[in-house]
Amino acid sequence: MASTQTAAAAAGNAPAPKKFRGERTFSEVLAEYPGELVRTDSPNFVCSVLPSHWRCNKTLPVPFKVLSLSDIPDGTKVILTAGNDENCAAEVRNNAATMKNQVARFNDLRFVGRSGRGKMLTVSITVATEPPQTATYSHAIKVTVDGPREPRREFKG
Repeated sequence: MASTQTAAAAAGNAPAPKKFRGERTFSEVLAEYPGELVRTDSPNFVCSVLPSHWRCNKTLPVPFKVLSLSDIPDGTKVILTAGNDENCAAEVRNNAATMKNQVARFNDLRFVGRSGRGKMLTVSITVATEPPQTATYSHAIKVTVDGPREPRREFKG
């Protein structure tokens, strides 16, 4: 049996790795949500893409989603936190959701704490399983008082 698998792998026809019940691959999830997802540092979770720059305390244009690639029971709590080296615990409103069909949907997620001049916030995702699972979306979003705007122009008169 081992020689058959070795020959198949050498020929480039390696059998697909065995998946457990409820487990999905990144490509399967990407096909379901094209252009909307980004990888986290955890192999078990992907999440929605956040805008690169946003105004503080303003609702995001689309609900933020965390998708699990492994089997997480419905009703499991998911909590988001944000911070960076300048603001280690930026305030985030409506930052708790529950898993349903492997998706936690955060409606009306608001970043109140600002990231700082030229800084980005990193979003930490905590899933309340036993043991708890965490994922990090690094350099996720820049949050400022006035949001994205045109750069200032020097006036020479």
